[in-house]
Amino acid sequence: MHVLLVKTSSLGDVVHNLPMVTDMAVMRPGIVIDWLVEPAFADIPAMHPAIRSVIPADIRRWLRAPWDRGTWRGVRALRARLTKTTYDLILDTQGLAKSALIARLARGPLYGPDRHSAREPLAAAFYTRGLPMSRDRHAVWRNRMLGAGALGYPLPETMPDYGLAVPPSGDTGGPFCIAFHATSRASKLWPPGHWGMLGQALRRQGFRILLPSGSAREQAAAAKITAAIGDGALALPRTGIRELAGVIAQARMAVGVDTGLLHLAAALGRPTVGIFRDSDPAQTGVLARDAVNLGGLRSCPTVDEVRAALARLGIGDAA
Repeated sequence: MHVLLVKTSSLGDVVHNLPMVTDMAVMRPGIVIDWLVEPAFADIPAMHPAIRSVIPADIRRWLRAPWDRGTWRGVRALRARLTKTTYDLILDTQGLAKSALIARLARGPLYGPDRHSAREPLAAAFYTRGLPMSRDRHAVWRNRMLGAGALGYPLPETMPDYGLAVPPSGDTGGPFCIAFHATSRASKLWPPGHWGMLGQALRRQGFRILLPSGSAREQAAAAKITAAIGDGALALPRTGIRELAGVIAQARMAVGVDTGLLHLAAALGRPTVGIFRDSDPAQTGVLARDAVNLGGLRSCPTVDEVRAALARLGIGDAA
């Protein structure tokens, strides 16, 4: 069976689709899966052994410049690649009109969430078949429901298996905590002073603190946090997702705000504490065996709460 999965963005959402891929590979041995995704996130599905090929689609750039010649060349090239294969099933888990339209470029029956479940009900009009999924469950479970419904196997009730295979990235110089301090919305950030106090407490327990960043603004924020923590804190240089995943895979623990890299850390099996200030962890929190979510909408978890959560995961103490 040859399946095309359409989940283009964002980083956390792409990670949330990985357990569904693992389910498909287990429940339908021999299945061949291609994944259509934004180029910025292509490294994530490429690290799952059940994915045969990753097909990049620069949809965000195309939408910013719809009349640009490069946009039309990109769409034509994508269509030419997709139409080389006739898929037994195309599954759009994005549930948006734009993802459904892109999915229609491929050959094969197109499935996706029904109009009661899709993020944009209009998307369901493009599907050969719409599938129901519960809005009350976590995003990982909603995706697993879609996969089970589309391929006709019983929904597994096991904990999610993200299935990533990531080689380590060199010597990291001893046990460390990777701290995801940056995110897309200011309302999701944790106060820099809190990061400083947490980092100092972890340093006293023998851990180094590594802070990854993307933009120049995030790098500046990381520099302030490392200065507040002192020796043993390091603001990491900008790097690609695959290289950063190799670093994350060696972390003793991960602590972070609601950002895709936090979900990647949990997917890589790191003990993870999620700090939520302006989103609902019941819907999009960290979902893994060794994970604790703190906070929620209009909240601000304290440093002591984060330390206590780490202690529950068997790391350090809350004193």
